[in-house]
Amino acid sequence: MVSDQGQPKNVCVIGAGPSGLVAARELRKEGYSVVVLEQNHDVGGQWLYQPNAETEDPLGRNKFLNVHSSIYNSLRLVSPREIMGYTDFPFLMKKGRDMRRFPGHKELWLYLKDFCEWFGLREMIRFNTRVEYVGMLDYGEFGKDLKWVVKSKEKSAEKVVEEVFDAVVVATGHYSQPKMPSIKGMDVWKRKQMHSHIYRVPEPFRNEVVVIVGSSLSGQDISMEIVEVAKEVYLSVRSFEITEGLSKVISKHQNLHLYPQIDSLHEDGRVQFEDGSCVIADTIIYCTGYSYTFPFLDTKGMVVVDDNRVGPLFEHTFPPSLAPSLSFIGIPRKLIGFPFFESQAKWIAQVLSGKRRLPSWDDMMKSINEFYHSRELAGVPQCNTHDIADFQYCDKYADYSESPRLEEWRKELCISALVNSFANLETYRDSWDDDDLLQQALQTPHFTQFGPPQP
Repeated sequence: MVSDQGQPKNVCVIGAGPSGLVAARELRKEGYSVVVLEQNHDVGGQWLYQPNAETEDPLGRNKFLNVHSSIYNSLRLVSPREIMGYTDFPFLMKKGRDMRRFPGHKELWLYLKDFCEWFGLREMIRFNTRVEYVGMLDYGEFGKDLKWVVKSKEKSAEKVVEEVFDAVVVATGHYSQPKMPSIKGMDVWKRKQMHSHIYRVPEPFRNEVVVIVGSSLSGQDISMEIVEVAKEVYLSVRSFEITEGLSKVISKHQNLHLYPQIDSLHEDGRVQFEDGSCVIADTIIYCTGYSYTFPFLDTKGMVVVDDNRVGPLFEHTFPPSLAPSLSFIGIPRKLIGFPFFESQAKWIAQVLSGKRRLPSWDDMMKSINEFYHSRELAGVPQCNTHDIADFQYCDKYADYSESPRLEEWRKELCISALVNSFANLETYRDSWDDDDLLQQALQTPHFTQFGPPQP
């Protein structure tokens, strides 16, 4: 559905996190009546910390999760604050708040609340409202005048509310649904198993023997935190080719050990590794990432999640058979999120309004298949389809809506922080050597548009 249909009047945005908020703002700029449905009591999405995760299934086996946020209490940003802001709303330090360059998660949540208030977005949001179903309402010839039925339920209400929208923007994030490995004996191992989705603080693991599966960002963070209270921590990794920073951490702690992947689990508490060694553990924490999931969405098979690839999506955003009335924002990973979400939001809003046109169905499908083929040739597993890690792609994407391209200082500061984190995992958030570049960035219009920074 890529032909002109007249401007949609009513648009539903699902989720009031970083991508949903900026989508609502851009859609309103184009004159739409926008309703944002948010399952929690406030904005922020993943950044709205939920300290009590006890109600969640520890391995994430429920269709609808009770807990959305996967943030743990001590989490600090992995990117410096100055690169993270939307283009017209810098992430400035504020007196009386967390003024560190790599602040804790609460500071980013407060930034999103500030963004919401500054642009008057709260009036569009229905809080404590979970979307239970989104499906097509087909009028006449298929693909023309396509509308969407959205069924939602407020937490305190019994009744499901059914509404019809001209377009739906899915902005539900992708760091909530645990992605679990398949390990022989998982179902018979009687001790504690949990995904990092519900990890919050280290104290419950005091004096325990803990196996942590995966050396991703969360695996590294949680290992460094738990090692201070646990008896022993075994970090199970896919490859022993680890960063210099992680190597330094391991050499510093006598009770932190690097082990290969798990071969099998046994009823008596044994964890057997692929090299034949084994330990008796009290707890296994799976830091194995997250899966894309849209349990509310019924597209009659036109959009599917297959091995963590959401598709087919033109530029990770529009499903060709349902575009532009259905779109996704915030699917791509491994990029500077907020500016990218903003360029996505602008493009979606402009396509819906008719200011921009999408290619034909054939051309979109050709582009998608060429992209899949290029990833395959590059040896990228299908499950990493949406991992971008490419500034050139972000620039190309911004051009679709004539959004500003990423500033060079953002790119350089991003790379600088990554390099520092690889070398100095424990200290990079508090010690760096790119101050000259940082001071240059702070003199750019991005930061001076609101006057001088607070001392």
